[in-house]
Amino acid sequence: MERMSWALVWLSLAFNLVVAISVCDGQFPAMFVMGDSLVDNGNNNGLSSLAKSNYPPYGTDFQGGPTGRFTNGKTIIDLLGDLLGLPLLPAFTVTFTGQQDIWVGVNYASAAAGILDESGLNLGDRFSLRQQVENFKSTLNQLRNQMEQDTLNQYLAKSLVVINIGSNDYINNYLMPSIYSSSSTYTPEAFAEHLINDYDAQIMALYNLGLRKFLLAAIGPLGCIPNQLAKGFAPPGKCVSAVNDMVEIFNRRLKNLVDQLNHGNYTEAIFVYGNTYGAFNDILGNPATYGFKVVDKGCCGVGRNKGQITCLPFSIPCTNRDEYVFWDAYHPTQAFNKIIAQKAYSGPQSACYPINVKQMAQL
Repeated sequence: MERMSWALVWLSLAFNLVVAISVCDGQFPAMFVMGDSLVDNGNNNGLSSLAKSNYPPYGTDFQGGPTGRFTNGKTIIDLLGDLLGLPLLPAFTVTFTGQQDIWVGVNYASAAAGILDESGLNLGDRFSLRQQVENFKSTLNQLRNQMEQDTLNQYLAKSLVVINIGSNDYINNYLMPSIYSSSSTYTPEAFAEHLINDYDAQIMALYNLGLRKFLLAAIGPLGCIPNQLAKGFAPPGKCVSAVNDMVEIFNRRLKNLVDQLNHGNYTEAIFVYGNTYGAFNDILGNPATYGFKVVDKGCCGVGRNKGQITCLPFSIPCTNRDEYVFWDAYHPTQAFNKIIAQKAYSGPQSACYPINVKQMAQL
């Protein structure tokens, strides 16, 4: 018992040191991530799901090969972590053994997940946003066993929370009327409001658990992804405007929510809107400026514009990956992710509102 007591003391001292160093460096002691396949790093690998990417050619440019990341290399989260001086985060599903370092944070994101529990059901098992918040509670219990409450409170308050979710509530729900009734039940405006109300509830749950620094990413222009272009609903060279219009309604409401939360009575909290939609559109409108040549098809995939499905196992991707915006029918390349991560970290208000991640770290 005495040895165990001393071990807890040393663990608490170590956590205190981690928090103190992060505050002095102006960075975050940890990053906790929730979302969908855009930021998933392997949580779906062990699930009964069609939404998996733990096989080649995924991970072609990632050290160690396929991991469950839906891109050729690093995700936006990996690259943002690089800018913050954080190591690669463990996926939640591999943190139960105690062999993973959860001090630096955990990634709970799950491919096909949505804000709504039912979104993505057509692809099988996944952790919805609500379940991801529940999974964070499990991590919190682990952390409580490793440090004193005062230390934990400071650690949580200084940590960064990134949430990138909502795409599947459209792609794998509202835009699939043959499977889901949402489009006949809600107008686009009412559906966006429904999503925001559920989203707000989960943000508040995380706030009540002690987290204080939130980066909430907008949904990108889904009408421009190869999957939507392959449906033939837009003229050549154009995006599906009806889909983008729906997404913009959600994004406007999300930005309004950020304003409401920042003006609310939420002690020492900061909520930031990551304008992924605007950044994405800027890249698509000025691809050469960013080094891209191909903006309307995936580097790998099947069908028109390689936009029907994700990459098939062991299929051969393009060789000029850094010149492609999209890796597959739904997900961007590492080259694109790097630009978005940099904009989130140090971009102007048009990219990250009202402040960027670097400025968040200094609060």
